Amino acid sequence: MMSDPNNRPILLVEDNPMDVDLTLRAFARRKFSNPIEVARDGQEALDWIPRWEAGAPLPLVILLDLKLPRVDGLEVLRRLRENPISHDLPVVVLTSSRESEDVATAYRHHANSYIVKPVNFEKFMEVAAQIELYWCLLNHPPR
Repeated sequence: MMSDPNNRPILLVEDNPMDVDLTLRAFARRKFSNPIEVARDGQEALDWIPRWEAGAPLPLVILLDLKLPRVDGLEVLRRLRENPISHDLPVVVLTSSRESEDVATAYRHHANSYIVKPVNFEKFMEVAAQIELYWCLLNHPPR
C-alpha cells in the first residue's frame, strides 16, 4: 500500500449525481490534490475491498452516504469494519439523514465522524474545507 498520503485517494460513496458533482466541485475549488474515487452505490463501495486486498492504495478517508441503492450505507460500514483490510480506515458518514437512530447505528459500527450534508453550496464548501484540513492534512491514517 502507498505510504504517501498525498497520493492516496478519497473514496466518495454517493448515489445522488448532484451530490457527487457538488462534492467534486467543492474539492476542485479547494485545489484538493488527492484523487477522488466514486462508488455510486453500496455494492460498488464493497467491490473496493478485493482491490485493496490485491494492493490498490487504501483510501485516506471514506465519505459514506447512508441512503444508497443495492447495499445501504450502514451495511457498507458494518462490512468495512468486519474486513481486516478496511477495519481501521477512517469513515466519515456524509449524509442528509438527521435521524438519531442512523447516527447511533453509524457510531455503533465505528464511524469516525457523522456529518449532515449542508444543502447550500457555500456551507458545503466549508464542510469540504474542514474534511480536507482534518482528514487529509492533520489526521495520520493507518497504512
